[in-house]
Amino acid sequence: MQATTRFSKQAISTLRSEIQEAQNNEVFALGFLSPEGKVERVEVVARGQEQRVLALPSQWERADVLLHNHPSGFLTPSDNDMVIAAAAGEIGVGSYIVDNDVSTVYVVVEPTAKRTIEPLNEEKIVASLQEGGAIARRLSNYEIRPSQLDLMRMIIRSFNENAITCAEAGTGVGKSFAYLVPAMAFAAQNTVRIVISTATITLQQQLFEKDIPLVASAMKKKVKAVLVKGRSNYLCLRRLKDALREGNLFDGAAEGLHELEQWAVSTQTGSRSELPFLPDENLWSRVCSEPDLCLGSRCPERDRCFYLSLRREAVSAQILVVNHHLLFADLAARKDGAGYENTVVLPPYDRVVVDEAHSIEDAATSFFSEDFSRPALLRQLGRLYRRRGAQILGLLPVLATLLGNEASLDEKLDSLGDEIGTIREGLDSLDQRALDIMGAESVYRLTEEKGRTLEELLFPILRSLRVQLGALVSRIRELMENLEETYEDDQTVWEIQGILRRIDGKTDSISTFLDFIHRSDTVAWMERRRGSTGDSWVRFVLSPIDVAPELAKGLFEVHKTVLNVSATLTVADSFEYYFARSGLGLLDSKTIFSGQFPSPFPYEKAVLLGCPTDAPSPDTPAYQAFVDTAVPRLLSISGGSALVLFTSYEALRSAYRESEGPLRDLGIRCFKQGDEDRSRLLRKFLQDESSVLFATDSFWEGVDAPGDTLRLVILCRLPFRTPNDPVFEARREALEKRGGNPFMELSLPESVMKFKQGFGRLMRRSSDHGVVVVLDNRIIHKRYGSLFIRSLPETKRCFADFETLLRQTEDFLYP
Repeated sequence: MQATTRFSKQAISTLRSEIQEAQNNEVFALGFLSPEGKVERVEVVARGQEQRVLALPSQWERADVLLHNHPSGFLTPSDNDMVIAAAAGEIGVGSYIVDNDVSTVYVVVEPTAKRTIEPLNEEKIVASLQEGGAIARRLSNYEIRPSQLDLMRMIIRSFNENAITCAEAGTGVGKSFAYLVPAMAFAAQNTVRIVISTATITLQQQLFEKDIPLVASAMKKKVKAVLVKGRSNYLCLRRLKDALREGNLFDGAAEGLHELEQWAVSTQTGSRSELPFLPDENLWSRVCSEPDLCLGSRCPERDRCFYLSLRREAVSAQILVVNHHLLFADLAARKDGAGYENTVVLPPYDRVVVDEAHSIEDAATSFFSEDFSRPALLRQLGRLYRRRGAQILGLLPVLATLLGNEASLDEKLDSLGDEIGTIREGLDSLDQRALDIMGAESVYRLTEEKGRTLEELLFPILRSLRVQLGALVSRIRELMENLEETYEDDQTVWEIQGILRRIDGKTDSISTFLDFIHRSDTVAWMERRRGSTGDSWVRFVLSPIDVAPELAKGLFEVHKTVLNVSATLTVADSFEYYFARSGLGLLDSKTIFSGQFPSPFPYEKAVLLGCPTDAPSPDTPAYQAFVDTAVPRLLSISGGSALVLFTSYEALRSAYRESEGPLRDLGIRCFKQGDEDRSRLLRKFLQDESSVLFATDSFWEGVDAPGDTLRLVILCRLPFRTPNDPVFEARREALEKRGGNPFMELSLPESVMKFKQGFGRLMRRSSDHGVVVVLDNRIIHKRYGSLFIRSLPETKRCFADFETLLRQTEDFLYP
């Protein structure tokens, strides 16, 4: 067949030139069709030898046709060509073979005709949020927001042009509606699925329970939305029954177990968030749904399974509301070979909204990290075998009953029990040795300089544990080989296999940990943790140093539209830092829109930004004493109604100790992070308008306290990452090795982004009014300090001595 019947002249010229540049060897290219069905654009992605070339499966999804040449001029497909063409054809991608001159083409598989996508009508969609529009009419106290409409126009373009958008939308812009209205309209008129991913459960719930129903009520076409959480958030009825049957599995947890049993009868979703009480972590881990412990079609509770019901709902939905961790779990499985056309963790999709996108690097780092610890391994071993007095409990005794009267079975069981006992002792020794090495440090990074210490004191125990765990797994699997076929689908057998796979995974992590010196792309460290009984244990962690390439390939390259939205994506009006950390800077074949959409709130009138010029430098001993004095004085002026944010628990505890008594005498209640779980602590703070919350880290974002609940935010220190953060330090070192400036390219922009988040806690409604005080005067005394100030909205300012700042704070709060 003449190539001109299938290619445009430009495509023929491009492909011919590429083949010549490859010295007439084979090339592998992606072909993109014109509306008339001809290949109009060619993108070469691999070059090979005279008789072979790599046909990269990760690239197929982007193409309409896979193209390669046969230098011999003999175009009949080889067996390998047929295999590749068949696999590509399954996802609708065609396959062509051409000669080196691109004058003749052999069509192996015809491409599937492209489904026409109906673009969004910009004016019609935008009109819904203008005065009198379908959405605007349903919003109480509606005010037109030009920034919101501008953001919506950019998002509509992104859907219509298959582009990526990076949008910084200030507080009050209404970013949720700005992307929900176009997303739901696009999904409805084109019958496509769109995933909306958030970093916090709070936003997930708000979108699903409040915002999406409101938008749906204004639409003519119905759009089904489903809230999807990670599998372990759902109750497994089979595992609950197992736990009830064992009864004495949980010391002191019997009451919680029976409460779960009662709740299981009434709940419609089985979601942990709907529980009327907070279950013990160990108890919930025993009864929640887990992929490697699922019996699938063999499960006796399959018809009532909460997770399967959720999956069925998700397959029929057009909008899926997920969290970042779940999104990455799905993307990782697809990238590792599951493909993009099948249901994996989520049903297939090709358009994504990433809300709270500033957290994407941290979320990806967390997902791609691996760890092991004594408590985690003891949980798995305890499920297999444990003794309680004269009783032997766990799954291995049940396995023994399935094996029947095999000779010396009791002896084998006792031997396995002894092995598990030895492993328990090894885990105790490992923890004690690790804690001794760490000394007073809470985090201990493994480095080449510490190699001798680790090799002498820690690694021998780890190697011994690795051998013992491997031997235990092998022996149990040998036992299971003696089972009769009728027991292969037994749920006890299935769960044992799942536990053995988990132990295998932890054993692999131990191997990686031991090999840390040779893994330049990974950082390893030990982290001190404290159990509920006050005992210390160590978490051994491995994290990727750079997730940008994973994000570029797994998220941005393969999806037609990706919207990145957040209140904080820029540093001094530049997206450069976000592009570098998210992987967007690695893209060269995607259209990217970016823009800032300022808050409509009257910051210049409603907010006072203050900083004491006479405060001691944060790197001097006098600084903490100043903070401990300044915080209660500021809080007494505001009458509470404040959020005090720190960068360390030690500084938090010190200021809290000095403030709690004097403020209590004034009738001001103080709450401290760590005293209760985050959601309960926030709820109590929001319910008491005069209260004060002392917090760190995660509370710099995600706190929504409008009105008089929050009139003062104190940022005690600029939020530079602490020196003992191992991932951050490894990233600094990697930047330095590449000739970059770690402070300017990483430390400073990251700190500015978090600073903006902390500042943003104050103003949550247009009627809010209050003061943000920064006790760290580096923002006015250091050259780089101007970057922090320039990254904030325009406000009233008081950069003066502390006594003047106190007076102006009082005058501003009580005009």
